[in-house]
Amino acid sequence: MKKRYASLDVLRGITIAFMCIVNNPGTWSHMYPILRHAGWEGCTPTDLVYPFFVFCMGCAMAFSFSKYEKPGLKAYLKVLKRGALIFLVGLLLNLYPFFPTQPHDPSWSFGQNYLYWLQHKRIFGVLQRIGMAYAIAGCLALWLKKPFRIIAAIAVACISYTAVLLAFGREPGAFTLEGNVSMRIDEWLVGGDHCYHGYSGTNFDPEGLLGSVMTACSCLLGYLVGSMILRSRDRMNTAVEGEASDPAASALAKVRNSPDRVALRTFVYGGCSLLLAMVLSIWIPVSKPLWSASYVFLAGGWAMLALSFLMYIVDLKGCRKPFEPFQAMGMNPLMAFICSGVIAKSYTFFKFSPSAVFGADEFTSLVYSLLFALVIFTILWILYKKHVVIKL
Repeated sequence: MKKRYASLDVLRGITIAFMCIVNNPGTWSHMYPILRHAGWEGCTPTDLVYPFFVFCMGCAMAFSFSKYEKPGLKAYLKVLKRGALIFLVGLLLNLYPFFPTQPHDPSWSFGQNYLYWLQHKRIFGVLQRIGMAYAIAGCLALWLKKPFRIIAAIAVACISYTAVLLAFGREPGAFTLEGNVSMRIDEWLVGGDHCYHGYSGTNFDPEGLLGSVMTACSCLLGYLVGSMILRSRDRMNTAVEGEASDPAASALAKVRNSPDRVALRTFVYGGCSLLLAMVLSIWIPVSKPLWSASYVFLAGGWAMLALSFLMYIVDLKGCRKPFEPFQAMGMNPLMAFICSGVIAKSYTFFKFSPSAVFGADEFTSLVYSLLFALVIFTILWILYKKHVVIKL
């Protein structure tokens, strides 16, 4: 197995563990507030799970892309292929168990019920959005290369996305559930029957097409941090190699690019990102469903702060043993997502209801969530011990 960046795996593992908890309560009607998403605007710890995962994907992308000195067509096609495969896996999870478990109309034939079922299956989803964001961010990273160009691309994307929302928004407002243009784009693209209907029964899909551009910005923030880590490592290695010829310059380079300076730099970048989010939120509401510009920098800032803390604890202080369970979860994120989705959706075969077994209050709902996360951890721990990493 190739050497991996431990603190990044740990952050991704913590994110996955929290994802298993918040996405699988004993009952959706009884959850502690911290485990609930904010309504339309605002941000709770639960709203940070998704962008944290995307941020980690961007960091890992920087490590993966370091092998491309001069990326050609083959590199772009590989990125697009991986994005398409992630989208396909997400679509298959939406379709699982691949047939209707309950007939829409008992008087209809199986074929009629099956056709109706297909006509009302959701197209978009979490993995689908991740696949689209990976393809967009990956191609931009390969094309632009330089950090300042990528920062400029993020700025252009945020301004353009906000401008589109404002230009084509309707009453009661461009950033509202009823007035945003994102919903109309998805209705036109895939049809209302294939959209998510969890927001007051509307056709708004929080993982729709337009917002994927902003999710790509979250990924690019991670890519910038990952690139900074790699550049510091390279400069450190160069300083060590040139120590004999120019000891003073090498010593200065080693100080500037030392792991503690990298962690501090990541912390400062995180603070700046949070400050920018606070300023933007004066005009642009923090909204996870819309993945607004202020939300990009708010979530990205917290992700940088979390990573800097883990870089200090795990990488600098060497405190890895307590975080090993999270590292195991973070090394197989795709498997974690697939197992989580398949297990939860398989309950229909057994007519199993967690609330009927565990009860229907906040505490028992959390107990079930923790047990569910433990099951996923057990699967990933076995893969970790066998040195198996499943990726596309």
